Amino acid sequence: MRPWKLAETNYGAVRSQHYEVAVLPLGATEPHNLHLPYSMDVLEADLVGEAICQAAWDRGAKVVLLPTVPYGTQTNQREFPFAMNLNPSTLGAVIADLVDSLVHWGILKIVLLNSHGGNDLKGTLRELHGRSPGRLFLCNWYQIFSDVYHEIFDQPDDHAGEMETSLALAFWPELVARRPDGSLAADEGRKAQSRFEAVNRGWVSITRPWHLLTTNAGAGNPHAATADKGRRLMEVLVDRLAAFLVELSASPLDERFPY
Repeated sequence: MRPWKLAETNYGAVRSQHYEVAVLPLGATEPHNLHLPYSMDVLEADLVGEAICQAAWDRGAKVVLLPTVPYGTQTNQREFPFAMNLNPSTLGAVIADLVDSLVHWGILKIVLLNSHGGNDLKGTLRELHGRSPGRLFLCNWYQIFSDVYHEIFDQPDDHAGEMETSLALAFWPELVARRPDGSLAADEGRKAQSRFEAVNRGWVSITRPWHLLTTNAGAGNPHAATADKGRRLMEVLVDRLAAFLVELSASPLDERFPY
């Protein structure tokens, strides 16, 4: 039993603990090219959450890891079977209810550990700010290593590409589908270009219909992925995020928090 992981602990143990920080992982259920499981975002949320909470706990942080929410916003992947959708307003309502539960028990420092790019949660933070005494922090873990990304990886990864496949090879190799010759059972993850230059340059944003953007749900070439790259990435994530949890746990909730 790990006392920082709620799913493993029990009421008898929880009664004797004082938690300062709750980490709520948020995943999704969706296809990931032809070679990765539908549960990738859930597996990654569990993996990152466990690694950073273990490291933070070992350094004295009073942190508790909640079970991962396995569904997220899939409005742009609806044409793919079993892309299980929660509309943004629904997901926001779920998060608000869970935050209310934590606040009721006196846990006011709450980290949303997001593992799915379709979960656009900044609006939820803004809506809950001032309405709830909970102090929310949003961490899209896949965005925190951009400064060292190309020291580890060769190809950009939007979805089910080199980065995600490297994590799968490192931690769940049995779930990575392969062809008879041993190569990944994946296409190249090519993305279609919009007919509008302003969209392609990022001047104008759209919700991307994934069945038109991609061939088999992959956006990023996975074929340069290796298990070693996945392990190197996890070292960066743990180093950066565990340190944040330690600081957050120790920080007083005064009138200037978080400044």
